[in-house]
Amino acid sequence: MRQFRQTIVFALAALCGACGFHPLYGSGPTERGARNVFASVYVDPIAGERIGYDLRNSLIDDLEGAEKPAAAQYRLKVTVAQFLQAIAVATNAAVTRYNYTLNATYELSDIHTNKVLRSGTEQFLSGFDVVSSPYATLVAQQDAQRRGAQDVADRIRIQLSAYFAKHPSLTAQQ
Repeated sequence: MRQFRQTIVFALAALCGACGFHPLYGSGPTERGARNVFASVYVDPIAGERIGYDLRNSLIDDLEGAEKPAAAQYRLKVTVAQFLQAIAVATNAAVTRYNYTLNATYELSDIHTNKVLRSGTEQFLSGFDVVSSPYATLVAQQDAQRRGAQDVADRIRIQLSAYFAKHPSLTAQQ
């Protein structure tokens, strides 16, 4: 029985190799994965005080992109909007819970022609409780913002990875 299972596993592995499967983030010399092209993406500064700073840093970390526009082939512009909405109210009319929403709209463009290659919107929603300590409530809100920045950065990276995987001619130019 064990030998049968091993045979099945090897057969499935061989089939996956024959179907043209390749890793999305491949970085070997013969692979033209998205990770290779990320080094040529410059992330513009993002307005929005702390959330803009956190989101840009998360994108730079995720993409390992170009540090200066002169060294880049692509430019990533992101605009953010954030909202707080009271969703739970106690009997004394005090808010006891908030929803925090982060909307990010992005555009990937060729830095030389300014042609927009990919654009989209990503959204993050999180809730946090209002407690008796104002400091604890502030920390909870800031944590929701930090998690939102990281989540949106991850989603943008995935969208860009899929875009570059569908357009191998762009990754071949690198």
